[in-house]
Amino acid sequence: MLKRDFLFFLFSLFLLSLPAQASGILGAAITPAKPTPALAAKLFGLNRSVYLRQQDASGFGWVVLSNGDVIGYIGSTWEIAKSVGYSGRPLDVLVAVSPKAVIVGAKLMQHNEPVLTLGISEADITRYVNGFAGFDLAASHISALDNSADLPDVISRATVSTGVIRDGILRTARTLAIANGLIGSGGGIDQLSFSANDWPSLIKAGAFAHKRVSMAEAAKKMAGAKVPITPGKGAFLDLYTGLIDPPSIGQNLLGQQAFTRAVGALGPNKTALIVISSGLYSHRGTSWRKTGIFDRLAIVQNSQRFEPTEDDYIFIKKLAVPNAPEVKEISLFRLPPRINPLKPFQVEVTASRPATTGQAVTFKIVADYLLPQAYQLAPPPEQRPLWQKTWDQKHLAIGIVLAILVVQTLALFAQESITRRPALWRWGRIVFLSTTLLVLGWGLNGQLSVVQVVAFLHSLLTGFRWETFLIDPVIFLLWSFIAMGLLFWGRGVYCGWLCPFGALQELMNLAAVRLGVKQIAVPQAIHERLWVIKYTLFMAILALSFQSMHNALILAEVEPFKTAISLRMIRAWPFVLFVVVILFAGLFIERFYCRYLCPLGAALAIPAKLKIFDWLHRRPQCGRECRLCETKCTVGAIDPLGRINPNECVLCMRCQVVMNDANTCPVLKRRARGAQSKPPMPAPTSGA
Repeated sequence: MLKRDFLFFLFSLFLLSLPAQASGILGAAITPAKPTPALAAKLFGLNRSVYLRQQDASGFGWVVLSNGDVIGYIGSTWEIAKSVGYSGRPLDVLVAVSPKAVIVGAKLMQHNEPVLTLGISEADITRYVNGFAGFDLAASHISALDNSADLPDVISRATVSTGVIRDGILRTARTLAIANGLIGSGGGIDQLSFSANDWPSLIKAGAFAHKRVSMAEAAKKMAGAKVPITPGKGAFLDLYTGLIDPPSIGQNLLGQQAFTRAVGALGPNKTALIVISSGLYSHRGTSWRKTGIFDRLAIVQNSQRFEPTEDDYIFIKKLAVPNAPEVKEISLFRLPPRINPLKPFQVEVTASRPATTGQAVTFKIVADYLLPQAYQLAPPPEQRPLWQKTWDQKHLAIGIVLAILVVQTLALFAQESITRRPALWRWGRIVFLSTTLLVLGWGLNGQLSVVQVVAFLHSLLTGFRWETFLIDPVIFLLWSFIAMGLLFWGRGVYCGWLCPFGALQELMNLAAVRLGVKQIAVPQAIHERLWVIKYTLFMAILALSFQSMHNALILAEVEPFKTAISLRMIRAWPFVLFVVVILFAGLFIERFYCRYLCPLGAALAIPAKLKIFDWLHRRPQCGRECRLCETKCTVGAIDPLGRINPNECVLCMRCQVVMNDANTCPVLKRRARGAQSKPPMPAPTSGA
């Protein structure tokens, strides 16, 4: 016993030292995958070379250019959508989007998903990821869990992992399209509604940004000019500017015909900005007639700066809106997609005059503009996280799991009553284990794995995210229940009741015993030494995960759960043979795998040392005068001294049934014989 406690002490020290050990391994930030020119050309289906330009801090991903033209954009799901797989590690897919807001290709670059590593073929993954090509982002916004003929179906054997891939691809592609002006952000400009308004009404509604600079202000700003400006109250520049795309602005301002011509001349995903001015200074100037560039005017949004060219310009002769003021110049400019019309931007006019020193004296006149909400469409409801959608779609599964957990909790709390009724305990346990195997395991895929333990420890070291563990409600509910159960009952709360593979072993062994298969009693000395295997496996998987998660997942294949439960034996023959060998051994040694090989059981045994209550009773005679419970314990969790080892006990309660059965327990039988051999007490006599 002392040796075993020392082993757990050393293992606890190992776990406590993990953050320090991992700081060098996991300290570096996980960087998103980067496309190569060859991969970019392949995603866009080109045989010629392409050039990649990474977006600045205000953008996402990479711009893909060919022969100087932008042919699309590429983004990483880890950078943009922060896609985290079921393993708790990044799940990174490069997504390519065309200028028409169509997904043209995707490539899975990095993942540590167990089922994708060894459970699903590479061809299945490639076919699934390639299935997103051709999806039109501008047509509609599909949820990651919605069924759509335009999207590939999630792979039934890997619903969580492929669901995360789908969610990451769609959110990344949509973000790329919105950031580069290919589609609206979900709300957009109201281009249908119209209400008649005059000029004062438009000004009151905030349809235009207004900036006025007087002659006195300009004279002060341009002091030192070769030809000085005469101060006065008149306007140096009186500027109005705004978007005309909403009919309630543009149609009122220009009239029906001029507005229709102006909007019809716009290219895809472009908007129109009107600049109206009066005063001494011209916002257009004259140099644009030679250079083709309106060098006095610029539209600025964050780090994006746009100077209109002659190709972007439409001349407007006059305003049609009632009560409009007298103006000097009216210009209409097409804005490129990189200027988001729904976000604030500035219209800059640079005023310049030659200086006496030979250099020009300049200053900027800036009008801040934001399209009022009254001219915008209401954005759609915010898309909820993937885990919330998953929970909404699995109400039935959640209800079944909660019902199973409630029944188990009641059974554990009613231990005394149940174990006094051997038939109730026996049939109740058979029914519960059958439900665990058929419903929880094969039906709901509720098989836990040591991979989830490793993923949890990694998340504590690299930044815990609830979303990672909430993706699968069945697994989350089981782990939540087990976290509490470990403190109350120990590891047996899962291993003995809720583990589908454990249930499969016990039910098969029960059938073997009924058929007369002779059971092998492993000597105690060998039995205890074989325990080392599962703890060594767990420590090896955990340690290896810090060097290579992929290699750790390969070693984690020592768990037969994926083959027997998750994939229902539909797998390559070596994996199936491994499961068959384990189950065959379990016919002669009940729960052979649980006893000696299960790294998940070893992982659960560590925190089980902290359990608060001791629900299983013993008598002073146990292990001294009687060792019947030791021989009846099917997992060898009772030592020759009669003590129950909580690290090995699966909480089957068989020992409690034996202790409470007057026809089986030698102590109770001895007490009954003693009570029968005693002479009856004489009846009391009444006094004289």
